[in-house]
Amino acid sequence: MKLKSPGKSISKVEVLNISNHGIWLSINEKEYFLPYENYSWFKKARLEEIYNIKFTNGHHLYWPDLDVDLELDCIANPAKYPLSYK
Repeated sequence: MKLKSPGKSISKVEVLNISNHGIWLSINEKEYFLPYENYSWFKKARLEEIYNIKFTNGHHLYWPDLDVDLELDCIANPAKYPLSYK
């Protein structure tokens, strides 16, 4: 059986703070910090671009205006993902 349309997502993501050092997110009631030194895509982004965030499948973050995709696990466990774009 296949649904005609997906159900309403119960997973929540919220931008808590944007500072000179990075971005604070709340995802399913846990806080995560994305420092600009590791996530440079956000450093010069406009507020509207950062706040336009989609959280899908309970583990995927997407900023459509910035064309940035991140898996929640790479934010929660950065040591497992040592490669980064400079």
